[in-house]
Amino acid sequence: MASITTAFTRESTAAQVIEGIDLTGRRAVVTGGASGIGVETARALAGTGAEVTLAVRDTAAGDRTAEDIVATTGNKLVHVAPLDLADQASVRAFTAAWDGPLHLLVNNAGVMAAPLSRTPEGWELQFATNHLGHFALTTGLHAALAAEGARVVSVSSSAHLRSDVVYDDIHFERRPYEPWSAYGQSKTANVLFAVEATRRWSADGIFVNAVMPGSIRTNLQRHVTEEELARLRAAAGGGSDFQWKTTEQGAATSVLLATSPQLEGVGGRYFEDCAEAAPAQEGNGRRGVAAYALDPDSAARLWTVSEAMLRR
Repeated sequence: MASITTAFTRESTAAQVIEGIDLTGRRAVVTGGASGIGVETARALAGTGAEVTLAVRDTAAGDRTAEDIVATTGNKLVHVAPLDLADQASVRAFTAAWDGPLHLLVNNAGVMAAPLSRTPEGWELQFATNHLGHFALTTGLHAALAAEGARVVSVSSSAHLRSDVVYDDIHFERRPYEPWSAYGQSKTANVLFAVEATRRWSADGIFVNAVMPGSIRTNLQRHVTEEELARLRAAAGGGSDFQWKTTEQGAATSVLLATSPQLEGVGGRYFEDCAEAAPAQEGNGRRGVAAYALDPDSAARLWTVSEAMLRR
């Protein structure tokens, strides 16, 4: 199966990759749409006519963002809805309130390298938010996504290279907690979800891909010190010439996966810098995708494990 390349690059912006695409009559949800690359993802979708819902924890920030997007795009079909991915009751309320078809779902929200914290269920917060919350949201919206066919974007990270899903102790109940390992396994889960969701749902017209948006300085790094960020840049092969992506550039690959005609009928893959990623290799910094993140057996296992957790 040939790897997918496009005319766009690391420097491309969301506005550039979506230029010429008309999303009039299409409905989109962007989780975490009130900050960081979520804002620019939502803005690009709204700018081409989509009806966009910002699914956010902070609805006041969501309202301010929606007003800004309406002002800059002229599209008044920008809505705000409360969603706390770490709270399963909040996820259920969101899915129960959704009415009608949903064409684009960008699972963008997340938490990075947070200190150890647990949900009321006892779940480790990063896995609960980054994976289980989005898993419950997407499966809960399945009927809406299947109504007219849909694309789902699962925002992962190069940090998936830090850890496979540790099935024997996902929630750090027996092993010492390490923030980056916890983040890494949650980001691997985001890729595995794309693999298994596409296998299960492609017949319904639903295709799911995962994306590494790039290194963008946003509120996502609020738990990470400047010293740690410098160390991470060095580990990724970023020397003194390292440059962060802008939020507009960081949103580009998500927007590409959500809208490009070139990605029609494509799912279960991992993209970075507006192209499908190559297999990860030693000495290539933090680029590429780990084989374990695309393993279909692990993807099926994670789905089963996730369903069991949500049934508790």
